[in-house]
Amino acid sequence: MSVSARNQLTGVIASLSEGAVNDEIEIQLNGGGKLVAVVTQSSSHTLGLTLGKEVTALIKASWVLLATPDSDLVFSARNQFSGTITSLEKGAINATVAIKTDDGLVLTAVITNDSVDDMALASGSPIIALVKASSVILAVKKS
Repeated sequence: MSVSARNQLTGVIASLSEGAVNDEIEIQLNGGGKLVAVVTQSSSHTLGLTLGKEVTALIKASWVLLATPDSDLVFSARNQFSGTITSLEKGAINATVAIKTDDGLVLTAVITNDSVDDMALASGSPIIALVKASSVILAVKKS
């Protein structure tokens, strides 16, 4: 798939809860773990989302927030993945952070160099990747 989003996770729809405006979709990911997405009901119908349907979840790297496990905060983000930083590459302003989650998923986050320094992040550091359910874009294969 040629899409600019660095995080492309595939799986099947495990549950679908319809709301008045938005639908909540839980995806059982192929590599293990689950991901929750919230999409408009219109998008849900356009994509033909049903239980068991294969979907690809797209998450821009800039939409992946990072927190250290020693944080004394509780987060509202529906998707929280504990893992380890596998690589960290600083640029002029931002850094690219590769994460392997405890479920075996590979995620990429883009955060500021200041955040890298403030959080004392390095390769091998434990980390929590946070993704809001509304920041997940779903895609299906054309039929």
